[in-house]
Amino acid sequence: MDEKIFLSEDEMPKKWYNIQAEMKTPLDPPLHPATMEPATPDDLKVIFPMELIMQEVSRERYIRIPEEVLDVYRLWRPSPLYRAFKLEKALKTPARIYYKWEGVSPPGSHKPNTAVAQAYYNMREGIERISTETGAGQWGSAIAFGTSLFGMECTVYMVKISYEQKPYRKILMKEWGADCIASPSNVTQAGREILAKDPDSTGSLGIAISEAVEDAATHENTNYSLGSVLNHVVLHQTIVGLEAKKQFESVDEYPDVLYGCVGGGSNFCGAVFPFVGDKLTGRKPDTEVIACEPMACPTLTKGVYAYDFGDTAKMAPIVKMYTLGHDFVPPPIHAGGLRYHGDAPLLCKLVNEGVIGAQAYHQNEGF
Repeated sequence: MDEKIFLSEDEMPKKWYNIQAEMKTPLDPPLHPATMEPATPDDLKVIFPMELIMQEVSRERYIRIPEEVLDVYRLWRPSPLYRAFKLEKALKTPARIYYKWEGVSPPGSHKPNTAVAQAYYNMREGIERISTETGAGQWGSAIAFGTSLFGMECTVYMVKISYEQKPYRKILMKEWGADCIASPSNVTQAGREILAKDPDSTGSLGIAISEAVEDAATHENTNYSLGSVLNHVVLHQTIVGLEAKKQFESVDEYPDVLYGCVGGGSNFCGAVFPFVGDKLTGRKPDTEVIACEPMACPTLTKGVYAYDFGDTAKMAPIVKMYTLGHDFVPPPIHAGGLRYHGDAPLLCKLVNEGVIGAQAYHQNEGF
């Protein structure tokens, strides 16, 4: 058997998969941060394009991928599925271990799967600039890549400790035409308020989100873009799991157990949701799915399942999720990674209902 399992470009999925179609009960609605009432599409139009708002609440099983987005995907998709023969041998295990490799994209991660789609939908509605946040820089470089393809401007608020420690992601963003700003910054009111309280703040994703949302809400030509957590982001990432299902079929395999790392949830959900759908519909009820998260930010395993603000300044929509609290700031050594205080509401609901399991690991265990 080959180590790499490929699909042809013609076999690339033409639709994203929406797990909401299989869920017995819908998600609790996001709340408006000012009124605490369910947010309406008009409320969200201030920072998101209408197509993404509709995808956020859709319960259609499949949503068509625009041809313009597929054209970009073909630069690196379908991505290969690997059989980890050498790892199996090293572990002396009878298990067959496979992993999906998303590092073949131009920015080097899974993030462009949604960055390209979000840039496209915003461009189509006449938006000229995207504001966003990034932790380690994967999302920042991905959205900079996406906006560059559709002639848009991009402003990225990067967690300050990561901005200082990880220059290469910053270089990528600038090469693709984005402005990269260390957060908290003096550019926004949210940033200035944080710095007034703590001039040496190393930053957090909650703070950077506050700055990006404020930027979008105060400029008519600008929308906000998020690289994880929200339903439409998870939706776009399901192309990963859909490809994997086809690749497993080609070698007459189906996974017994699926593991994935979780920061905000987009990587994990994108890979496993097409298989979770089989579990929910009874086609593969015994498949085990485990979300693996860092002990530095054990949201799913130690957080509270409740409504919480998505950002530090309480400007973003309030969603129901496992949360460590919107004021959570991880230790500086961990802040550069995706140590978000919450997780994707869809993932959190499935964990709460026992469909998906969760485990937290210390960094040294992972190494």
